[in-house]
Amino acid sequence: MLFRRVPEGKVVKDRVHLDVRVGTGLVGEERLAALQAECARLVALGAVHVRTLLADEENESCILMRDIEGNEFCLD
Repeated sequence: MLFRRVPEGKVVKDRVHLDVRVGTGLVGEERLAALQAECARLVALGAVHVRTLLADEENESCILMRDIEGNEFCLD
């Protein structure tokens, strides 16, 4: 996959939403730690942490982020 910088700013909702698989096979605190580590790595590269969605009875934890142009993606 290739990301290209464009001169225009974001003006509408993203047409594509990416889920980046980080915690495959992990659950609970171990999964959350892996997601947080990847989040910290991406923030150091310019991404923005939007919010962390903690696990509940139906879903595992994930982290919503934005790239440097405002496009949203999840660490899953």
